[in-house]
Amino acid sequence: MAPRSVTSATISEDPLAYEDKHVHAVYEQIAPHFSSTRYKPWPVIAAFLSNIPPGWVGLDSGTGNGKYLPLPAENPRRVWTVGLDHSLNLLKIARNAGGGYREVVRGNVLDQPWRKASFDYAISIATIHHLATYERRKQAIQVGHSNLNDIVLITSIQRLLQAVSPSHGRILIYVWAVEQDDLSRRQIPVVDDPHAVGQSGKDVFVPWVLSSGADSEKLQAEQVFNRYYHMFAKGELEQLVSEAAKELGLHVGLKSESAGARRGIDFQQDGWERSNHYVELRCWAV
Repeated sequence: MAPRSVTSATISEDPLAYEDKHVHAVYEQIAPHFSSTRYKPWPVIAAFLSNIPPGWVGLDSGTGNGKYLPLPAENPRRVWTVGLDHSLNLLKIARNAGGGYREVVRGNVLDQPWRKASFDYAISIATIHHLATYERRKQAIQVGHSNLNDIVLITSIQRLLQAVSPSHGRILIYVWAVEQDDLSRRQIPVVDDPHAVGQSGKDVFVPWVLSSGADSEKLQAEQVFNRYYHMFAKGELEQLVSEAAKELGLHVGLKSESAGARRGIDFQQDGWERSNHYVELRCWAV
C-alpha cells in the first residue's frame, strides 16, 4: 500500500474550535471503522499495566475503543481502569471492551471530572498529540494549581498528574513521532515552523479513508477525513512534562536528589516504539 498522504496543518482559529472540527467530529464519524483497526495492545503498555499493584484504580485518558480497559490480560480483575473520551460513539464500544462491562466517562482530556488524586495510575495513549497548541498539550500533563492566573497553563499532562496520587502515582504517555519506522504508511512533511515554542515537532493532517469496498470501481464512494496531529520530535515529550511539572513547583528527578523538595516526579523510562515516543513517570512525595 502506498504511504498515506500526510499534509502540513496550520492552526488558524480558536484551538478548541479547531479540535472540535478536525479531531472530535472526525472520530464520531469513523468510530466503528477506527475501532476495527485498534485491537492489539502495544507491548510496553501491556507490560506497564501488568506491573501495576493489585487493587489499584486507574484512568485511561483518551480511551478510544477501550482496548486497554480489560488489561492486564492474564488477570483482568486485578486492577480497574476507568476510560475517558470525548467521542460518544467510541465510548459505546469501549463500555463493553473485552466482553465485560467497563466504566467509561464522556469528557475532554482537559476536563477534571473527579477529585484530585482519585487514581493510582493513568495512561494517555495517542491522545495528547491531538491537542492543537503547545500550552494545551502541556496543560494535559501538569498537576494543576488553585491560582486562577494559572488556568491558562493547565493542559492535558497537568490533568494526568492531577488525577493520580502525588505519593505513588504512575503515568504512561504515548504520542506519535516525527520519526516514523520502515513499516509506517505515513510520510511526515519536512516543515520549519518559525513559531514553534521550544520544540521541533510538526502539525499535520493525517487522512482516514472510509471506503464502501476495496474494489477500484468503488473508489468514488471513498470518504477521506483529515485528523489533526502534532507529531512529536525526539525529546519534545520529556521537555513538555518537565516544564509542566516545574511550573507547578514539582522537582523533576529522584526523591533522593530533591534538595528538600516536598513533591516531584521522576522518569522511569522513555523511548521510541513503532513510530511513537513514550515516557513513564512516577510521582513521589515526602
